[in-house]
Amino acid sequence: MKKLIEFRNIVKKFDDNIVLKGINLDINENEFVTLLGPSGCGKTTLLRILGGFLSQDQGEIIFDGNEISDVPPYKRPINTVFQKYALFPHLNVYENVAFGLKIKKTPKDIIKTKVDRMIELVGLNGFQKRDVTSLSGGQQQRVAIARALVNEPDVLLLDEPLAALDLKLRKEMQHELKRIQQEVGITFIFVTHDQEEALTMSDKIVVMKDGNIQQIGTPQEIYNEPVNEYVANFIGESNILDGVMKKDYLVSFDDKDYECVDFGFKENENVDVVIRPEDIKISKVNKGKMTGIVKSVLFKGVHYEVIVQTKIGTSKTVTMHVLDDRDVFNQDQNEKMHANDFTMDLEDVKDITDEEIVARANAQAWDSINDEDISISAVEYDIEERPGKYPVTFKTHNGTLITVHVNVVEPKYVEDKASNIGITAFDFYKTVDEIKESMAISVDLKTWADAYAWSLDDDEEIGIDDVNFDFDPMDIKEGDYKITFATQGREYKIHTTEYFEEGTKVFLNISPEDIHVMEKMVKM
Repeated sequence: MKKLIEFRNIVKKFDDNIVLKGINLDINENEFVTLLGPSGCGKTTLLRILGGFLSQDQGEIIFDGNEISDVPPYKRPINTVFQKYALFPHLNVYENVAFGLKIKKTPKDIIKTKVDRMIELVGLNGFQKRDVTSLSGGQQQRVAIARALVNEPDVLLLDEPLAALDLKLRKEMQHELKRIQQEVGITFIFVTHDQEEALTMSDKIVVMKDGNIQQIGTPQEIYNEPVNEYVANFIGESNILDGVMKKDYLVSFDDKDYECVDFGFKENENVDVVIRPEDIKISKVNKGKMTGIVKSVLFKGVHYEVIVQTKIGTSKTVTMHVLDDRDVFNQDQNEKMHANDFTMDLEDVKDITDEEIVARANAQAWDSINDEDISISAVEYDIEERPGKYPVTFKTHNGTLITVHVNVVEPKYVEDKASNIGITAFDFYKTVDEIKESMAISVDLKTWADAYAWSLDDDEEIGIDDVNFDFDPMDIKEGDYKITFATQGREYKIHTTEYFEEGTKVFLNISPEDIHVMEKMVKM
């Protein structure tokens, strides 16, 4: 195919907002290209720059080998169909379609030939004298398309032209637009946020997000081989899982290894795994690696949407004791001290050090005048290797001291045999200010509670995905608060034509070619 349009490092700003961040894109002759993405991703801005209605701040637009950034819109071989069709209400169908040709002083016989051909092409033969205000939305759209095509542009730009139509008509027009594009044999560039429209009509889809292109490919490539979690979620429904690429053609997720068709990743690289709902097969006999319980069934017209739970999350709840700040003030020495009570695992007592006790108690001393830190010179305690509450005293060289208590407790684990996961966490003490000053409260809560989860099979650490609490960190008050730490369960969304009763035990089978491995997407 011949390259027709080249976007080279296109940057566009509106005030301080960068809408396009260096777009590079090639479009070929006779392609149906869709710019797909949510509102604000930059797709319409890129279309308007190509049409000449906006100017880019940086970059070049090459059209058929020529740079056209300084060419005004009316001199570009490009026409546009907008979401609001902008038909002339005082003109009938024929006059609307003929308007551009009349402006160009085209002979009447040529105008008639071209207009009649376009009206027939868009399926409005016999509507030539009809008032456009009496037409349906779909018919008005066809008039707008005919008016744009009658000028025989090299490229037709379509800015969400189906958005105003009802669902049934929109689906009909998707097929009509593709048919028209194939008959006239020119390049269509279509903007939409509707992934079904993109998959139905396009030769090439350009998925955009926040002013960047995420992926370019055919509908089959975009759907079957998304490059990251964003594309996978935006194009169709997906089951997306954390995985590890053990080696080429072997990926691990949900604590099992699976053969796949992907390669080229680093060994043991963290990846995302996407499995489409229609690619998971359910059976009542053991034909797969995964077993699960049917949690819900929803009839969707042509298939059932079945939610199968394969793993239940494991949780542990602890108490966070929140105290007001109770600093000790040595007025003679202008020194202040602070420390918290804390909880300690009985197994850790024999190896405890002064430094660790200082850290666990968050013990600190400082000069009350200039706020400079003062060293803690002594840590006094007599902690026995048995459960109980024991005093701990921290001192400075000048005699300032504070006493708190350590609660030594028996380790209390939750061992979930069904999910094969163990989890532990401890009650802990914090001050109001410490919680308010936290920059990442969920992370800090895990650290303060010494929360930890592991596989009962091999003692490998398992991530704690959920930290649940019911307080506002910025409005915390003295008192006791329950914190629940939980590992993530696993539910798969599956599309199937077979009905399964809720509560049924089922087996899941996934073939290697239906497991798609993607690079981990950087979270912004």
